[in-house]
Amino acid sequence: MWIWLGLAALALIGELATGTFYLLLVALGLAAGGVAAWFGAGLEWELVACGVVLLLGLLVLRKTRVLKKREVDSASNADVNLDIGQTVSVEAWSDSGTARVWYRGAHWQAELAQGQAPLAGEQTITEMRGSILVLTPKGTPGSA
Repeated sequence: MWIWLGLAALALIGELATGTFYLLLVALGLAAGGVAAWFGAGLEWELVACGVVLLLGLLVLRKTRVLKKREVDSASNADVNLDIGQTVSVEAWSDSGTARVWYRGAHWQAELAQGQAPLAGEQTITEMRGSILVLTPKGTPGSA
């Protein structure tokens, strides 16, 4: 019994170190094996109790979508891409809605955001498509 509970404690410590729910499920399964051992069940029933609790916990977390991967759009999320919200200066826009801007010590290709007027001056980076900056005139709703 103490081996089961000791392993459950180690799995719980590992869970606290990693922040995933998987080791929490392992810890609960190992604790269930320890409880089965405390009631005097044989090793095979201890293993069954461990596996059943682990699998049931996994099913519950999958059904509640706790383990669902959260996808983040890095092209326009300022938490992922630190360039979003920065300001650049555009001297002139071409007829195709593009410009060359000086940003972070280099020239960058820039595009005008959808539905924006091609105004020269201060622009805010609202998105990055590869190495192309998507700009919105400063002070426009949707710009930082």
